This record gives sequence, C-alpha cells and structure tokens, in this order.
Amino acid sequence: MEVQGTAIPAVKIITPRKHGDARGFFSETWNKADWEAAGLNLVFVQDNHSFSAPVGVLRGLHFQTPPFAQDKLIRVTKGRILDVAVDIRRSSPTFGRHVAVELSAENWRQLLVPIGFAHGLITLEPDTEVIYKVTNPYSPANDRGLAWDDPDIGIAWPLPPGGPTLSDKDGRLPRLKDAPELFA
Repeated sequence: MEVQGTAIPAVKIITPRKHGDARGFFSETWNKADWEAAGLNLVFVQDNHSFSAPVGVLRGLHFQTPPFAQDKLIRVTKGRILDVAVDIRRSSPTFGRHVAVELSAENWRQLLVPIGFAHGLITLEPDTEVIYKVTNPYSPANDRGLAWDDPDIGIAWPLPPGGPTLSDKDGRLPRLKDAPELFA
C-alpha cells in the first residue's frame, strides 16, 4: 500500500496494491497490519455503500459530532468521483480549507478523511458506486453538515448543466461561519 500526503497533512491518499492477471485482479483494500505499520491505527466498525445513477450527484458536506465522530476511508468500485475533505477544526491552521481528490475504479486510490473534517463528493460518471469504512456507527442525533456551495470554503465542484442533484437535507445545510457545532 502507498500512503501519500495532501495539502492538508491529516488527509491521506491511500493506494492499495493491485495484482492483476488474465483472470482480473486481487487487492487487499484494507489490512490492519499494513495500516498499523504505516502509523494509521484506526478501528473501522461499519462499511457503507452508495450508488448514484446520474452524473452530478452531490453528497455532502457531512460529518458527525462527538462521541460519534468518524474517520472515513472512501473508495470507488465503479465510476469516478471528486472527493472533498474540509477542515472544520477551529484551532487548525488549515481551518476552512479543503482537499479535493479524484477517486475512480480505474485509479484505485482511497481517501482517508479524519475526524474533524466534513466530507462530500460529486459523481463524475453515471452509475457510480462508492464504498467507505467508518470508525463510528451512524448516529442521527450527531449527524451534521455544511453547505456544499459555501463561498467561504470555495470548492470548485465540476457541476453538470442544470447544477447538482442534491438531497433535500443537503440543500439546507448551514455555511461554515453559521455552523454551531464544529471541532475545537
């Protein structure tokens, strides 16, 4: 596995080894011993799988508050996304900044989004499937988010004509400056 840094050091790009032959390929997408050897000591407790039919499905920017805050490991098994992590740790020198990384079934990269970051994605191909591991279960009482189009964050989403496809909830999320519950 290859661990690559990003413009925000806490966010990592993880590329698992992929062994191919005439039959196809095999890959260990997560291996506890390899992660521990790389200094990434996380205990994942839940896997999530999302399917988005059209291009331009935008999910996010989501996070959970303590005690159910989540580290996330995101990967794409079919299609392609722009995956985004926004630093929402008020004491961080990178507070309010974001990292955007293209993940695809082809490039086989994963993004590690740590606790203290809001996460979002937009699909770049139809029929995209995303799988992600989390370190805490989903908690509706701790579910929070930020506006995907917050000008103070300034994410350059690759929007399709007509704009993104959003859930009702994601269309009503507050801007970063108006979010009452962020990380210290």
